Amino acid sequence: MMLKFKWETEFKNTEIGGIPREWDTRKIKEIGKVITGKTPPTKDRKYWNGAFPFITPSDIPDYDIRYDYKIERFLSNEWFKKAKNLLLPSNTPCFVCIGSTIGKICMTKEPSFTNQQINSVITNSENDALFTFYNLRANQFRIRDEYGGGGAAKDIISKSKFEDIVLPYPSFPPDEQSRIATVLSWFDDLIENKKRQNEILEKTAMAIFKSWFVDFEPFKDQKFVYNEELGRKVPEGWEVKPIGEVVEINDGISYAYKELSEEGDKDAILFITLNNIYEGGGFKPEFTYIHKENFKDRHMIYEGDIVLANKEQTKDGRLLGSAGLVFFPPFYEKDFALFSCNNTKVHVKNKNLLYLVYLELLIFQPEITENFHGGTSVWYLHLKTFKENKFIVIPPKEVLLKFNLLIEPLFRKIILNTKEIMILRKVRDALLSLLVFGKLRVEEI
Repeated sequence: MMLKFKWETEFKNTEIGGIPREWDTRKIKEIGKVITGKTPPTKDRKYWNGAFPFITPSDIPDYDIRYDYKIERFLSNEWFKKAKNLLLPSNTPCFVCIGSTIGKICMTKEPSFTNQQINSVITNSENDALFTFYNLRANQFRIRDEYGGGGAAKDIISKSKFEDIVLPYPSFPPDEQSRIATVLSWFDDLIENKKRQNEILEKTAMAIFKSWFVDFEPFKDQKFVYNEELGRKVPEGWEVKPIGEVVEINDGISYAYKELSEEGDKDAILFITLNNIYEGGGFKPEFTYIHKENFKDRHMIYEGDIVLANKEQTKDGRLLGSAGLVFFPPFYEKDFALFSCNNTKVHVKNKNLLYLVYLELLIFQPEITENFHGGTSVWYLHLKTFKENKFIVIPPKEVLLKFNLLIEPLFRKIILNTKEIMILRKVRDALLSLLVFGKLRVEEI
């Protein structure tokens, strides 16, 4: 395989900026057919629980998704009979056009339906569907800022407005669209593969933890004794402690929006926020930076600490109590970060207990939220009650050593994969705008 690029030198001006002379601009309605989704009546169960994926904005976890969205609901053959004209074929770009997450985008993995918040483009034979996806991705924030977002008065991009959005398109040579899409897909293929690896590794770690410390399967032949704090039996000789005896807990620092900064500002400090925690648990590598002078040691957080979401506005309990194992982005030069007041730092006193504590928090997040939340308009964690009344099983040293020998390599690989994903994204995003706007041409592939 021979990959050959060249820098473009001759451009023409258009309403969306400079593009190569032989390219043109096209409205989305010239690229293909726009489909706006629809939600079936929720009370009519005959339309639900079938085989057709039903994509909604909440299934697209962030703004950097291709095929790796997560479907929660499916529609039936009865809905297909009623709304077959709304069925999207595989490899259809989908763009969120209503609500606070305008600009989220994905690509259908299989024939699917969407709800009414999403406009999708079924490309015609003259245009490449995957190139159209990357074209929308390269323009997603321009589209959001110019056509939607920015407050209640602009929280919708109607179908007609979406159809009139202008994008750059190669006119000659005819296969340039597919060449551009192929190059960008190489990066997303690698990214998605590493994400799948991480999902398998984390599920494996959780399964091992549950087998050892919830079901006690490897220890069935031992004598068990009843523990009042847990309300169940545990192997004899094992300890049960309040989590407050095992960890140090500190709240984060308050801040003003004007103190936040961009990546690349060498004077800024990495800032861990609620946005770094996935609902249900896991550390999300979407980093913010801050200029802050008046902070204390307790506001500093390090790689290997655990961060816990201590506030939630939605009151559905999916984020509150969720935990993430902190790591820093590649090439970050400081050895500490700061964390926001909406988070709690959980520092494990004995490093040998790190993965035990983290997996305990991951697996029992729903119970933690249910048992230790307070508040009305905003939910928060009762940290004092949590420290005193959340109990954790501590095995003997030899059991803990064997457990860590199994678990530690899994988390090391997860962190390595995630840092590699961040590097791949940086390279891909640098290429994305250059390729989609024709500044860098793919001559041969």
